[in-house]
Amino acid sequence: MIARIVNAIAAVRMPAQPEEYDIHAAVARALTEAGLEYDHEYRLGPRRRIDFRVGRIGIEVKKGRPASAQLREQLARYLESDALDAVIVVTQRVTRLPERIDGKPVYIISLNRLWGVALP
Repeated sequence: MIARIVNAIAAVRMPAQPEEYDIHAAVARALTEAGLEYDHEYRLGPRRRIDFRVGRIGIEVKKGRPASAQLREQLARYLESDALDAVIVVTQRVTRLPERIDGKPVYIISLNRLWGVALP
């Protein structure tokens, strides 16, 4: 399941300066096109709402380059939930995070790595 989600999101191409809403829309479109059912803005508990949930996999979208320590704390709160077995973080710029938080896998997709070479 994780490979299907990662492959779907890896196909996303965004302009250099998207708004977070645009990234959400592109991720939703990619998941739909891959035939993956998802919940958007899934509530894990009080003050814990992850951007997407596909089965037992959470997807968190961040514009720009989020502060690693703050994002790690946010993900730890999400991964405390029994509703998630892993999380995929979709960022606009490269962000360093541990491979696991609370024993659960963390995957990172950096959209700027997906830009490739722009040709006229």
